[in-house]
Amino acid sequence: MRGILGRKVGMTQIFDDRGEVIPVTVIEAGPCFVTQVKTEERDGYEAIQLGFEETRPRRLTRGQLERLRRKHLPPLRILRELRVSDAADYAEGQKITVSIFDEGELVDVTGTSKGRGFAGGIKRHGFKRQRKTHGQSDRERAPGAASSGTRLGHLRKGKRMAGHMGHARVTAQNLRVVKVDAERNLLVVKGAVPGPKKGLLLIREARKQG
Repeated sequence: MRGILGRKVGMTQIFDDRGEVIPVTVIEAGPCFVTQVKTEERDGYEAIQLGFEETRPRRLTRGQLERLRRKHLPPLRILRELRVSDAADYAEGQKITVSIFDEGELVDVTGTSKGRGFAGGIKRHGFKRQRKTHGQSDRERAPGAASSGTRLGHLRKGKRMAGHMGHARVTAQNLRVVKVDAERNLLVVKGAVPGPKKGLLLIREARKQG
C-alpha cells in the first residue's frame, strides 16, 4: 500500500483533450521521510511511520528532536502511521516523493472535513420541515417526535438529532490522478477532497479499484 502525506492547495479546473472541463483539486504532497518501520515479527503488523513538513527545532520537544536526529532526519512537524503490505521494502530515513503515483491511477484521499458547528436536523440530516399553517408558530424546523411514549419510552442509540456537524475524518475514494508534478511536489486529482485549504491529507492507492 503506497501512500504519502500532503496539504490541500485548492480547487481549479483543467481541459482534457476533447475540450471538456474537469474539476480538479491540487495537493502539495510530500516530500515525506520514513521515520519508523514496523514488522510482523517485532510489532505484530506491517506499517511505516511517515514524517512530513520540516519545521523549526524549537517547535518540537527534545525527545522528538533526539529521536529524529538519531535517524539523521530533519525536524518534522507531522508524524502519521501507514499500513503497508510489505514493510521490508522500506528503510528508516528513506525519502518518499509524489512520484510514487502515476497519472491515470486511482487514489483514496483522507482528511478532516470542514467543521460546521452546531446544526439542526434539517441541515445536518436533510430532514423535511414541518408545515407552516394550522396553528403552529415555532415548529417549522423542529424535529418532531423523538421516541415512543409507551414501549421503550427512550431514545434509541444512533438517533439522528441536532448536534455538532462536520470536523470528522472523511475518505474520498477512487479519485483519478490527472497530473503528477514531481519537481514542485504537486498532485492533481479529479474531483473534491475533504477539508479546507491547507488541510492535512493522506493520499493512498485506492483499495476498491475495479
